[in-house]
Parts: sequence; C-alpha cells; structure tokens
Amino acid sequence: MNTQSKVALITGASSGIGEGVARLLAANGVKVGLAARRKDKLEGLLKDIKGKGGEGIVIEMDVTDQESVGKGIEALVKAYGTIDILVNNAGLMPLSDVESLKLDEWHKMVDVNVKGLLNVTAAVLPILMKQNAGHIFNLSSIAGRKLFAGLSVYCATKHAVAAFSDIMRMELAPKYKIRVTSLQPGAVATELYDQITDPKYRQNMEDLKGQMTFLTPEDIAHSVLYALQAPDHVNVSEIFILPTEQGW
Repeated sequence: MNTQSKVALITGASSGIGEGVARLLAANGVKVGLAARRKDKLEGLLKDIKGKGGEGIVIEMDVTDQESVGKGIEALVKAYGTIDILVNNAGLMPLSDVESLKLDEWHKMVDVNVKGLLNVTAAVLPILMKQNAGHIFNLSSIAGRKLFAGLSVYCATKHAVAAFSDIMRMELAPKYKIRVTSLQPGAVATELYDQITDPKYRQNMEDLKGQMTFLTPEDIAHSVLYALQAPDHVNVSEIFILPTEQGW
C-alpha cells in the first residue's frame, strides 16, 4: 500500500505502541485518527505530529462502549472521507496468579483486549468492505502463542486475538482484498506494566528490565510500516518480534 494520504484509526494512541505507530504513520503521509480515553495526551501528540508536517484528529474513544466507538469513527470519516487502516492496539495487562481471583481485572482485560477489539473492528469493517481494500492490524502478543504463569487471562485474551486475526484473514482477504496482520511482540517498554497491582509480578517486570533491552514502540511501528508497504498481493499475516536477548 502507498501510505500517502491514506487514513488510519489507531486505538490506544495516547501512549506506548499506539503513539509510536501514530508518529511513524503520520511521518509517512498517513492521516491519523488518534483514539483513546485520555484526550489531553492525544492533543499533545497531535500537536507534535502537526509540528512535523503530519495530519490527524483527536478522537476521545472508549473501545468498550459501542456508542463511543461509533461516534469516533463517524468523526474520522467526516474529517477525511474514509478509513484505510485500522490498528487495534488498545489493551490492558494486569498480571496475577489465578488463585488471587482478581475478577475485576479479568473482566477489564476481556472487555478491552477482546470485546473492545471486536467493537472497533465491527464498526470499521463495513467501510473497508465497501471500498474493497484496507489493512487491519491486531495487537496480539508473545502471550498469544505461548503460555506464562501469572498471565492466565491475558494469555487467553491474546490467544483470542491471534485466532480471530487469522480467521479474519482467511475470510476477508480473498473476498474483499482486506489484509490482516497479527502483531505479536515480546517485551516492549510501555506503560502496560504500570497496570500490574500484584507486588510479586510488578517486581518481576522490574527485574526483567535489568536482564534485557526491551523493544521500543518505534520498533513495533516499523514492523507495522513494513507490512503496510508490502505489495498489494502480499499479506504479512503475522509478525513475531522479540528483543534479541529474550530467550523465551
């Protein structure tokens, strides 16, 4: 895909991978719809993007709320006429053992990581189907292909994303020329770990930072751009990207 003047919706764009993807896509001519709940963060990001010659709009969006999703997509289409690229990035990762029974955290992960992704996909897909083109990126994880103690529900949600992504590719690519890519990063330096309330797993993550050089959001953004700029007949269906020092 030629990225010039294309339009992208990026969820979870206020920080981390979403922010990194937004910055790189905007630098490559994509008009970016910056979607998240933290409007102030999005406005600061948009100011930076515009200062470097990019273009975009701020979309205050809660992916767990279908009405919020619908209004956000309407605003993006009103601004630019269509949507060509969807980056389903919004996600949560509060780790804990199953026996801790952190039910509220479990439900939040399912609501954002799975239901939120489904809400946004269902709202954007008719636009892509109508124009018979587009590219959807779904943020899975190394936890979407491997299992880890303490990540039971998170692994479950990311396995669901990986499965949904590949079946989307099977069904949509041949019929509508919509490419689907599942991104599966290992350790990435983001705010994701700030959500961990369990002291043991919070310390584990801090210790891990001293054992390897984490990937940056920009590293993930470059993998998105690589898949996006592949020839139209090429669908990069999965990108499994890890720190060199990550041996698991």
